[in-house]
Amino acid sequence: MAVVSSNCIPSLTLGSLSQLGRRSLGCPSLSLKLSHLSNSSLHCSLNVPENTHEDTPMEKRFPPYPTVMDINQIRERLPHRFPFLLVDRIIEYNPGLSVVGIKNVTINDNFFPGHFPERPIMPGVLMIEAMSQVGGAVILEPDVKRTSGEVFFLAGVEKVRFRKPVIPGDTLVMRMTLMKMHKRFGVAKLEGKAYVGSELVCEGEFLMATGSDPQARFLYP
Repeated sequence: MAVVSSNCIPSLTLGSLSQLGRRSLGCPSLSLKLSHLSNSSLHCSLNVPENTHEDTPMEKRFPPYPTVMDINQIRERLPHRFPFLLVDRIIEYNPGLSVVGIKNVTINDNFFPGHFPERPIMPGVLMIEAMSQVGGAVILEPDVKRTSGEVFFLAGVEKVRFRKPVIPGDTLVMRMTLMKMHKRFGVAKLEGKAYVGSELVCEGEFLMATGSDPQARFLYP
């Protein structure tokens, strides 16, 4: 809205034809409404139609998540397999720094019949497991891990909070950020946050270790 000081001149405002008629500004989509106001100002606004969100069909409003690693690439990096592979796609990856992965939660997940039959909710321990698997994509990065053929193990969790239930139909978006990495000992600490939409549903700090299967005995005696 442009305002120009004037002495007793009419006000130009957006709208239909006034009693004084329509005046063109050289653009067929622009029009002016002339009306006299007591204040001595000139008000001018443009009649430009807005592209509202409602004009776009629902199925076209939300773009798909990008694919940095698909499920086949994830399977090449992580040792997990059905029914315990809980990462469907990596959508952001900063080698040695952070990673974002998603888990599409569906009623066909095999834990829902028992948790719970009348109110299906994703178990919190499986949210932690899914976040750990996303974190594994960081610490199994060739530039981070010590040797080839290593796997990772969850050694501990701290400051875990569950903020909201995750139910069938949700897409769990998990961001894991590397906080510390002791490459000599193969131990890493990561910060994890999981979201559904823009809402934080789970967070915590994760201690993870790399090694071969025989070396895992110190974690799982």
